[in-house]
Amino acid sequence: MREAELKGRDQIEIYPYGESAVRIEFGKGIDPEINRKVRALTANLESEPFPGMIECVSAFTSVTVFYDLLAVRNMASPLSESQSAYEIVSDLVRERAAGMATEASGQARTVEIPVCYGGSFGPDLAYVAEHNKLTPSEVIDIHTSGEYLVYMIGFAPGFPFLGGMSERIATPRRSSPRLSIPAGSVGIAGKQTGVYPIVTPGGWQLIGSTPLALFRPEDHPPSLLQAGDVVKFRAITPAQYEEFRGGRI
Repeated sequence: MREAELKGRDQIEIYPYGESAVRIEFGKGIDPEINRKVRALTANLESEPFPGMIECVSAFTSVTVFYDLLAVRNMASPLSESQSAYEIVSDLVRERAAGMATEASGQARTVEIPVCYGGSFGPDLAYVAEHNKLTPSEVIDIHTSGEYLVYMIGFAPGFPFLGGMSERIATPRRSSPRLSIPAGSVGIAGKQTGVYPIVTPGGWQLIGSTPLALFRPEDHPPSLLQAGDVVKFRAITPAQYEEFRGGRI
């Protein structure tokens, strides 16, 4: 069965990604159902990697699988000797994707993240409020009332891309990115919100900061959040921020 046939049946597409990787696309756009399929295939491959698989990297709508060309060729059966390594891996991944269960394996983990909003903790809170014709308190209320799905971890170690933010507080990125954003900063960019786990440049509008350490390389796993988690934000005072500083739940 070729890619065109599979697209019509399961709405996925498989492409070569360089000389030793394939990319599996489950759809377009930020969608919980698409992302659930991404996580299911990722979990399947990580729990049962095929011979020659190096790693798989998941994103909002896709999984990219990297493999060792020689190892894949060595596992080929006599019937597949005429196939390229890309064709062998594509067939294998296609079979996994077609047969996997996409239902959640259990209740999603909910992680509460305390945030101190405004002031030096969130220097762009007033701008976000003004942009949306709200008060800073209303922005905080809206931001803390939502539940946010972790679609993927990327950009920086442990950085969660969260979906589900209310469009009432959506705000464009800064026209001029900051050269250094403190670890723990909570920001908004367009219709998304996220948390900077490490010090890094960035252009998101900063509305607050969490004292929790979202990335600790000495831990396993090093990232507090994982794709599929649900995040809730809780407003705290500056005094509570100091009590929590550096913690990890």
